[in-house]
Amino acid sequence: SNYVICFKLYLKPVNLAVQHLGSSVPVNQTKVTVNFINRDGEKITVKGSPGDSLLDVVINEDLDFDGFGACEGTLACSTCHLIFDEEMYKKLGPITDEEMDMLDLAYGLTDTSRLGCQICLTKSLEGMVARVPESVADIRQTKDGSS
Repeated sequence: SNYVICFKLYLKPVNLAVQHLGSSVPVNQTKVTVNFINRDGEKITVKGSPGDSLLDVVINEDLDFDGFGACEGTLACSTCHLIFDEEMYKKLGPITDEEMDMLDLAYGLTDTSRLGCQICLTKSLEGMVARVPESVADIRQTKDGSS
């Protein structure tokens, strides 16, 4: 899956960084701060580990974004759609054709939209802001909205 590829890309730099920090550094200092803006416009600040996807962070922190991440990061839906400001969007790394195809189905698509399951945390994303769109479109549902 693309998540595994994403994780492997960041595995070595993360390990090297941890080795250089030494054991005296508290674990939480290696965490990356992420700010989510939920559908009510409230800011929720959490921390994630480098190499985790934003979907992992939402799940690990038990954030209640209704319908978020329905396919559990398998690139089979667009429910982990997030919107970033332009500056942060440029730091997110390349987008795959598979992610583009799923984003095309996302509700409220913007020029700075990405899927949370495809964004892996790195220290360069410290303090990022990710906005949850007002609604989700799950292609796995029928047209009338029932499952």
